[in-house]
Order: sequence, then structure tokens, then C-alpha cells
Amino acid sequence: MNILVLSGSPRKGGNTEMLVDAFVESASQKHNVEVVSVRDYKINPCIGCNACFQHSDHSCCQKDDMSLVYDKMSKADMLLIASPVYFYGLSAQLKAVIDRCHNPLRDTFHISKMGIMLVGAATLPELFDSILVQYRLCLNFFNVEDVGQVLVRGVKDKGDIKKSDALKKASDLGLNI
Repeated sequence: MNILVLSGSPRKGGNTEMLVDAFVESASQKHNVEVVSVRDYKINPCIGCNACFQHSDHSCCQKDDMSLVYDKMSKADMLLIASPVYFYGLSAQLKAVIDRCHNPLRDTFHISKMGIMLVGAATLPELFDSILVQYRLCLNFFNVEDVGQVLVRGVKDKGDIKKSDALKKASDLGLNI
């Protein structure tokens, strides 16, 4: 299976990246895994012009790196979303990528499985609720199977994730796909 990981952390070497690395290390034993760290791409937010619906090739009027991400998504069988949670939502960088999937190209993708990994500093039980509602809506809309979720609370500073069982959970998710 071809797995594409969209890693939304703007912070290199942070907790989200460590979680992604743990997943990739185990998932790559049986699958082809590629990580897109959105911080390394210049991706503008969707401007809602719907030009992509008018163009026969569904190209976006914005000429940025999203075309590279569309290409990677077109080859994926599974998508894993990984993000830090700064204010009860996905990172702005990752949200820009997701919003740019308001493009008919999404209907040509062969993604049949999806997973999510979220890292937040707060310990509130409802910390991830708003994100998980959006996630479930996407699963339902695209008829995609949920392969699992790794939700990590109470992780603030770089390296804090090592003090929890989250890296093992991410590794187990990768092994069980």
C-alpha cells in the first residue's frame, strides 16, 4: 500500500514529527510511506474562486506547491494526517492543504483508508473534538475507512512526547495497517 503522511507541524524536530517518525518506521516495514511536511512547501490558502471546477484539468489558479501535493495524493492508497493542536484546530499550514482539496481532483484519488494523529498541550477531554468531527465528516463523505487515531494530550515542549506512551501507539498503528 502507498501511504502518504501529511505532517502539519511547523516545528522541526517537535513532538508531532517524532510521532510521525514512529509511525513511519513501523509502517514502512510492509508499505511504501512518504511524508509531506507541509512546512517545506509553499501552499496558499484556498481563495474559493472555483476556477479548478472550470478548468478541464482541474488546475488551481494559484501557482504554488499544492500541485506537488496533489500528485502525491493521486498515488496514495492511504492518508495519515498528523498535526499539533495549538488552538483547538489543525495547524494553519495543514488546514491550507486540506482546504485546497476543495478541488475536483480529489474525486480522482484512490485513497480508501485514513488515520489521524494529534498532539496538544492541554489535557482537556474535549481537546480534539472539533477536529474529530471534521475528520469523521471527511471519512463519511469520501467513504473512507478509519484505520486509527493517536490522540496525545499534555505534550507541550519539544521532547515531552517521549514521556508518554504515544510513540508506541504511533508505532503500533503503523504495524497494524
